[in-house]
Amino acid sequence: MRGFSRDLQTLTVTLWVGSLWTTGLLIAPALFRILPDRMLAGAVAGRLFTVAAYVGLACAACFVLLHLIRGHPGSRLLLGLTAAMAALTVIGEFGIQPILAGLKAAVAPADVMQSALRGRFVGWHGVASGVYLLNCVLGGALVVLLRRHAV
Repeated sequence: MRGFSRDLQTLTVTLWVGSLWTTGLLIAPALFRILPDRMLAGAVAGRLFTVAAYVGLACAACFVLLHLIRGHPGSRLLLGLTAAMAALTVIGEFGIQPILAGLKAAVAPADVMQSALRGRFVGWHGVASGVYLLNCVLGGALVVLLRRHAV
């Protein structure tokens, strides 16, 4: 059972970090290069980030549950990274994203980037990007540390 739960834990982290990296570092930038309408690209990217957030929170819960099942001693760092990543996901999805959505809604149907709220939107978008990038870095650390703990 321990080997099976360790494998599930590895798959869970792979799904979580893979979805973070794929969505934020590959798909979202590609949408802005491919789609001619930046508002559409932003809307699609926003939906994908929401899906990635929920995948991340589900993976965090599964990871902790599997960690408890395994009873792996001395891995507080793994749980700390998991908690930090989950917290960053919650901050991004339920703290920052509603602010961005509110700024867009305040000028709808116009483009927020062509409005007086552009500066605020750019600032909050920068905060969101920083939080997301930090989560990606922590995800890489989680992958490396999980591998070291599994050996």
